[in-house]
Parts: sequence; structure tokens; C-alpha cells
Amino acid sequence: MTQSLTAAVDAVDVARAYPGTQALRDVSLTVQPGELFGLVGPDGAGKTTFLRILAGLLSLTHGQVRIDGIDVSEDPALVKERIGYMSQRFSLSETLTVAENLLYVSEVWHVPHGERRKRVTRLLEFSRLGPFQDRLARNLSGGMKQKLSLCACLVHQPRILLLDEPTIGVDPISRRDFWLILYDLMQEGSTILLSTPYMDEAERCGRVGFLLDGQLIACGSPATLRAGLGTVVLDLRCVDSRGARRRLRELPGLSAAVPFGEHLHVTVPRQGFDVAATVESARSHGVEIHDWTIREPSLEDVFLAYIHRSGTAAAPLGAI
Repeated sequence: MTQSLTAAVDAVDVARAYPGTQALRDVSLTVQPGELFGLVGPDGAGKTTFLRILAGLLSLTHGQVRIDGIDVSEDPALVKERIGYMSQRFSLSETLTVAENLLYVSEVWHVPHGERRKRVTRLLEFSRLGPFQDRLARNLSGGMKQKLSLCACLVHQPRILLLDEPTIGVDPISRRDFWLILYDLMQEGSTILLSTPYMDEAERCGRVGFLLDGQLIACGSPATLRAGLGTVVLDLRCVDSRGARRRLRELPGLSAAVPFGEHLHVTVPRQGFDVAATVESARSHGVEIHDWTIREPSLEDVFLAYIHRSGTAAAPLGAI
């Protein structure tokens, strides 16, 4: 009989309270070795708190966390050897060069002296920062700083990466380059748990967890979460989307229309809903509809649907 692998991350009923605030409420999730898992939610959802607990930087109010089978509360030092943690804020020295920062971090991690230069050279090549190795960190672009921070996480060769909104504030090209590096790391066997407010990044993950107000409201692969809704999106292209939305509020099944430019998106049941008849009814009530189509819900549609079910108003997520 094949023995099951030890989970890379195993969090059970994780809670964290501050005076007057419950930052996390009984969050449970498991990330398997080699998996790319995205923790998705708006600002203030609890993503940073959760990752800092996994990294052993914050204590638990309640629950248990194991990283590669090691209890974080019992042996945080051993856990830190197994992980690479990248915070939102750039924490390396602004007055050292790219190469000097990586050499310094390798010394902090007690990388054997004969190995340090080889590892730094490989990381510079891997991240395509080689041409900038003599540039001071303070003179790097936002995207380059993020790559440098990731390289610093990799100096001690961890297999589990915890990345807190790693592409916030960087340009689209740098975001693309960063994701190419993540894919390369996965090919080499890394496990990656990252937080993001961007739904297009969540689409790239094998599984995602929706975090809202400190609670995990849904978890699964993007395809599973879409299918689990039991709904599709009716996309209406209207002459006056604002006026059309006011009129649609009076019609059953179309009252929750969401504007997208000239379009209105309405979530309708996947089965048992006569879309054509409903569209004709809308037209008869004065809604000028150029055309309409049915499409699969995006992850943003799914997230908004779960928010609606929970009865909670959330801050907007990052644009796609």
C-alpha cells in the first residue's frame, strides 16, 4: 500500500484575535507538496495574518499549524528552515547591491562558504537579475525588488514558499516575469502558497481559497468552484446600462444585474431558467438590449456569489 505524502501545509481551526478584533476565525486548509495554492481576498481579509502565522512570525490564539509535518508552535526555528517567506514590504538593505544582499542573506542562513557564490550566481541567472547584480537595491524598479526578495527566500533552498501578495505594485511585464519564475520553481518541485487580491492570478493556481473577514468561505480548484455554483452568467449588452439596470430590478431573476461598461452581468441558474423568454420580457419592459450571451462565471463572479450567500459586503478585489 502506498503511503500518503505529508502535507506541505496543514492548518486546522486557525484563529487569531487582537484586542477588539478577530483577524482569523477557524481557518482550516491543506496544501499538498508540489501544489500552487492561492489565498484570495480583499484588503483586510486576513491573508497576511494567516501567512505570518504559517511562517512562525505570529502566535495562534487557537488551532494548530503543521509545516512539512512540523508543529509551528512547538518548533518555529525548524519550520523556518523549511520555508521561504516573502512579505509585502521590501525588507532587504537599500544600500547594498543585488549581489551583496544575496551574499549577506546566504551568510545569515549559514550556507557553506564555498556554496554561497554558486547559489547567488544561479539565482541571478534564474531571476534574470544578473545584468543588475552591481546595482544598489534602492535603484531597482518595483518588479526587480520583488524578484530580489524572492531570490533571498530561495538562498537556503526551501521547498515550501509563502508569498504575501508578491506582485502588488509592479507593472504587468514584471508580473508576467515573476509568474514565469514561479512556474519554473514548481517544475523543480517547490510548493507555493501565495496570497493575492488579483483574480487573474487566482486563475493560474491549482486550488484557491476565498478569505473574507477572517473566514475561509470557499476552497477548491477554479473549475470546481465554478461548477459548484450551479449558475451561469447572462451577459446583456445594453444601450443605457445604468437605466437598464434600474428597469431590470423590477423583473424576477434579473434584479441583481451588475454593470460592466455597456454590459450587464446577471447570475442565473444553469438549468431550468428560460433565458430567451426572460430577455424578451426585459425588452418588453423598455430595456434596450443589443444582444445577449450565456458564459461561464469567472472566479470574480464566483467570489461575489459566495459573498452574496454569506450576506457580507466586501471591499473590491484587484482588477483583472
